[in-house]
Amino acid sequence: MQGGEKLSLEQIQAMLKATVEVRFAGHCRTEKYVWIEATLNEHGYRKQDRKGKGTLREYIQKMTGLSKAQVTRLIAKHAPSGEVRGKEYRRHIFPRTYSRGDIELLAGVDEAHDTLNGSATKKVMKREVNEYGKVEYENLSGISVAHLYRLRQSKPYRQKRVNITKTKATAIAIGQRRCPEPNGRPGYLRVDTVHQGDQEGVKGVYHINAVDQVTQWEVIVCVPRISEEYVKPALIELLKQFPFQIHGFHSDNGSEFINRMVGDLLEKLLIEQTKSRPRRSNDNGLVESKNGAVIRKHMGYTYIAAENAPKVERFYQTHFNNYVNFHRPCGQAKIVTDRKGKQKRTYPSYATPWEVLSQLPEASNYLKEGVTLNSLEVIAKAMSDTDAGRKMQEAKRKLFLGFLPTRRAA
Repeated sequence: MQGGEKLSLEQIQAMLKATVEVRFAGHCRTEKYVWIEATLNEHGYRKQDRKGKGTLREYIQKMTGLSKAQVTRLIAKHAPSGEVRGKEYRRHIFPRTYSRGDIELLAGVDEAHDTLNGSATKKVMKREVNEYGKVEYENLSGISVAHLYRLRQSKPYRQKRVNITKTKATAIAIGQRRCPEPNGRPGYLRVDTVHQGDQEGVKGVYHINAVDQVTQWEVIVCVPRISEEYVKPALIELLKQFPFQIHGFHSDNGSEFINRMVGDLLEKLLIEQTKSRPRRSNDNGLVESKNGAVIRKHMGYTYIAAENAPKVERFYQTHFNNYVNFHRPCGQAKIVTDRKGKQKRTYPSYATPWEVLSQLPEASNYLKEGVTLNSLEVIAKAMSDTDAGRKMQEAKRKLFLGFLPTRRAA
């Protein structure tokens, strides 16, 4: 682009006509601006008539590759001073309120107090100034809590102090943390596990206890270990033994039930899963009381080896579950509220779970397909409560006598 400014207007017009299809581009912005300035000065752009100015605009646009609007702006800059200069970029920089020394002071405070939260740290630095007269903390004493956390992420802070935190447990989004609301309908279970002791570091059997909240219908199964291999088929069998449709499954926050396997199983069966809330010890109180009044009372606290789980499971299915539901009366709770608003739970009546179920309004609507009230009544009247209790006790005695010898005895 050297010497091009020395062409006459006639030569410029001839060149423009000869290079209609040809495009040019400048090497760099500084070079283009210098050439534009020299061309405008050489031809006296301000003294040219309308046609001459148009020719020079077209010529500059052709030679530099700039747009018409860009050429117009550069000519406007040239008019006052006769110079074409690019605007220098100046990045706006906010003034620094907190120096590197302030950040290092903050790191020292965090190291001394093992990184308190932002509000507590700000209070400490205010006390350093107001209570102990340390003027070096004057600037930091007025910092906002949000900016304090930003300074903790800065490079000077991390060079001064590295804070290593332990891995935090991730909350498992399985089950809703709330108390189920059956509204008088059966099918909302409270579930828990009972462990039958250890011996020399070897785990005993596990009982899985499920109690319906409304009728207190109870089904117990036994597994040798709490693992997917045993828990999943045991839960399927447990749910099958209830005569009515299951709508809710409530447990504590133990990993035996709050896991993906149980969640997927209940979701497939369209059963709502809920779990106990913190500081609500009574959320699963019904099944906890049944653990003591039923399982511990009949199975005791003595160690039962895991190898005996199939025998215990057969006893539950054949004798015990029927006895508990058809022949063992349960206290039916009634909540009484006094004039001060205090609630008290009383047990004015006792009835078996079968009696409670049969007396529900439209009880037959809650039953599973293939189960009728008549078929359940046949089971209930097959023998008296005392005869059923004696038969269950005899089966339990044979069960305990038939247990495999423990490792210690062996």
